[in-house]
Amino acid sequence: MPFIKLEAGSIDKEKKEKLISEFTKIASETLGIPQEAFVVLIKENPMDNWGTGGKMLSKVLAEKENK
Repeated sequence: MPFIKLEAGSIDKEKKEKLISEFTKIASETLGIPQEAFVVLIKENPMDNWGTGGKMLSKVLAEKENK
């Protein structure tokens, strides 16, 4: 059973549905495995749980918004 995992920030329901559909479709076509065999997991993480450049991602994004 192939497993696809995406970790990201908050994603609305419509985008999740599209991601699951498109990930499954492309992986199925690429690997030649039926779509029904795939499991897709979308794990949402708060921006305070991510870091880049030694800073919390929430602060990095806030700094970009203020520029």
